[in-house]
Amino acid sequence: MEQLCRKSPRLAGYDYSTPGAYFVTICTKDKKCILSKIVGGDVLIAPQVELTACGRILDEQLQRMNELYDHITVEQYVIMPNHIHLLLRVEKSGPTGTSAPTKSRPHQAVADFVSTCKRFCTRRYGHPLFQRSYHDHIIRGDADYEKIARYIAENPARWQEDCFYKP
Repeated sequence: MEQLCRKSPRLAGYDYSTPGAYFVTICTKDKKCILSKIVGGDVLIAPQVELTACGRILDEQLQRMNELYDHITVEQYVIMPNHIHLLLRVEKSGPTGTSAPTKSRPHQAVADFVSTCKRFCTRRYGHPLFQRSYHDHIIRGDADYEKIARYIAENPARWQEDCFYKP
């Protein structure tokens, strides 16, 4: 039986260790709503994220990632019921001086960061939480950055319109 070749979602030939900002979306395995609930959303209370136990593990790990990687910073994120959006900043090229548990492969700083975060969450939770891959967008300029930062901040309010929405 012939094996299917999996197409990489990464931009071919791009160095993902290049300083700059990256928008990353990671979905849960089978898009199960295990990370949070969106609560509120009435006249008096704006929709807010209420983390589950699994979501709290992810939140703690994201806080820890800033300590593990001295060249990548989590600038903003939102933990939705079945996915997470991250705004990452690569500060300098390469993992010089990093205390990350694995050495970054050349050109793969963002992938290594995401892989480490997913692996630590899975280890702590006891079974795989996330889909195999993730979606990324290389942020191109201030206007693109502001648009994505606003999208992340407003995501809970638009949960029912989200392509990943499951009632």
